[in-house]
Amino acid sequence: MKTLILGGVRSGKSRLAESLARQSGLPVCYIATATAGDGEMRRRIESHRARRPADWTVIEEPLALAAALQKHSIHDRCLVVDCLTLWLTNLLTAGDEAQFTRERDALVQTLPVLPGTIILVSNETGLGVMPLGELTRRFVDEAGHLHQALAQTCDRVVLTMAGLPIYLKGESP
Repeated sequence: MKTLILGGVRSGKSRLAESLARQSGLPVCYIATATAGDGEMRRRIESHRARRPADWTVIEEPLALAAALQKHSIHDRCLVVDCLTLWLTNLLTAGDEAQFTRERDALVQTLPVLPGTIILVSNETGLGVMPLGELTRRFVDEAGHLHQALAQTCDRVVLTMAGLPIYLKGESP
């Protein structure tokens, strides 16, 4: 089962992903893509860490996500990736176009063949106004394209708003 959870900032996406992971009854491997660039981001990361059960394995991988998924995906494990839009930001700001394309394509191609339960968390960026800056517009476009590609592959797609899940594809657990 592959699930894509989309939503705005503070919409409840991560809490839903964590809840689904606990409900799976499987050992959980949490793949974190965030990097703590400032104090506010460090506090966000600490808040996420404090919520997670101590027995979950945590892998920090800001760039090579497909490789991390391949390495840790097994039939009787649940993987949680939080979050794809931070991963996209890391790739876009790295300034290496070839790396960006290679990593994005690797994720889209790898996901369908991975075993186990995989839960992907990402910010839905297409509900707001058109950003003014070139990099921000590219980020919104890339996130939208990635979400569309992954939604085709995933068994379940969920939009969260105000902490409530709205099932766009597949059934609720």
